[in-house]
Amino acid sequence: MKNLIVFLFITVLVSSVSFAQTAKKYGNKLTLKEKTPVSVLFKNPAKYVGKTVLVEGVIVNVCEKRGCWIEISSDKEFEKIRFKVEDGVIVFPMDTKGKKILAEGVFEELVYTKEELIEQGKHQAKEYGTPFDPSSITKGKTEYRLKGLGASVN
Repeated sequence: MKNLIVFLFITVLVSSVSFAQTAKKYGNKLTLKEKTPVSVLFKNPAKYVGKTVLVEGVIVNVCEKRGCWIEISSDKEFEKIRFKVEDGVIVFPMDTKGKKILAEGVFEELVYTKEELIEQGKHQAKEYGTPFDPSSITKGKTEYRLKGLGASVN
């Protein structure tokens, strides 16, 4: 029994070490140690706008065109944050979807007018071949995202 416990302990230890070593790095080296939950960013966005933060989650969506953004799950159900990187500087492959991520970036506030949202909708409809009804946009909106600096994906 003692040998079984020792064997299981060693197996778990080796698994966690090899998991940590297989992390794929994207962009700059992560500099922050303290993680900020995504739900905290959304709860009090004014406190974090313009600040560099480190978030942890699972990649739930990847840009199909150029891998220039990903969406990261929040610690709160049905909540996610977009992690946008400069086109061509960091490219996230489609197979990163579903993997764990530590992501560091600058928390940004984006304010869109109704007209800007309509133009965005038209552009996305054309790019993805999906229908878009401009009358579905009735007012502007504010979005929050991370301007991506670096990430580590497991």
